Amino acid sequence: MSVESSRPDSESGDPRPVDPASSAHAHPESVHHDPVADSDLDPASPVPTRPGPIEAVGNVVRGALIGMAELVPGISGGTVALVVGVYPRLLDTGSHIVDGMRSAVLGKDRAARTKAAFRHADWWLLGMLALGMLAMVFTMAGVLGSFVENQPEISSGLFFGMVAMSIFVPLNMARRTPGGRTWALALMLIVGAVLAFSLTSLPRGEIGDPSYLLVFVAAAVAICALVLPGMSGSFLLMAMGLYAPTMNAVSDRNIPYILVFAAGAFVGIALFVKVLDRLMEDFRKPTLIVMVGLMIGSLRALWPWRDDEVGSVFGPDDNWPVVVAAAIGGAIIVAVVIFAEHRLASRVEAAKDAPAAQA
Repeated sequence: MSVESSRPDSESGDPRPVDPASSAHAHPESVHHDPVADSDLDPASPVPTRPGPIEAVGNVVRGALIGMAELVPGISGGTVALVVGVYPRLLDTGSHIVDGMRSAVLGKDRAARTKAAFRHADWWLLGMLALGMLAMVFTMAGVLGSFVENQPEISSGLFFGMVAMSIFVPLNMARRTPGGRTWALALMLIVGAVLAFSLTSLPRGEIGDPSYLLVFVAAAVAICALVLPGMSGSFLLMAMGLYAPTMNAVSDRNIPYILVFAAGAFVGIALFVKVLDRLMEDFRKPTLIVMVGLMIGSLRALWPWRDDEVGSVFGPDDNWPVVVAAAIGGAIIVAVVIFAEHRLASRVEAAKDAPAAQA
């Protein structure tokens, strides 16, 4: 369960209630909430609490879905986080953790401000998502890798339909968020689409025995896709020639490789998450529109008829009915997930409101 903040709601776009005390130090032209502001040093300030059983299980399942996305080239974990409704909370928690680490080495009252920042991070959400992601990665890496390799066109069609349907989520969030000039938003959408299309046009290769330095840097870059809808961390690894070595390291339990990759991922996400969190709070609608553009452009990476070695795409083959059916199936799967997420969120809110109503 997420603490009330000044961040707009992920579904409605309407601002949530703001504690006057917590907004006293905010800039009048910004809705950004400093996680180590003076008001957060108050022990009575609201913090995330332990979720109920339904929400906890739901978060594990959400984490598994995000982990599955990270295993598939062309699908962004950030896209799935948007679809399952945890994206704003993940950004907020990441921002608190980064600010906590920053406060540990900079500024005054280091211990108190670090403790306050960590106290406002949603560790329950992070832990449940991590549990689901790890379970999916360590149990399904080989299965998904085999599916993608042995059924490239059908798997691409399936994932193409899933990502195409997922575009509805940030587009709907942007529609419900006020502000923005139409021509400027259209330009941002085009820029995002062109950028993603260009990146997914890069030819793919493979490095047989990568150095740990390369693994560290590649992980730092690829992990940014985890929090950026429309950009696939697995695809970036594939473009850098490290997708197969990384999947093999996970399957073979290559601990040194995994530890170096994890260290690079930690550094990358720590540097990137704060920037994206500020953009989502202070420039919410333009940021969402750019995400829509990135997701549209990233569909090129999932076009079923392509040559990944040279980065070319072709017209449909004779098996197009099966591929189209797979794409429709993928779209239906995402639509069901969106509907199930909406129902689960409603049940969680009803469970939260029930004690208050009885009181």
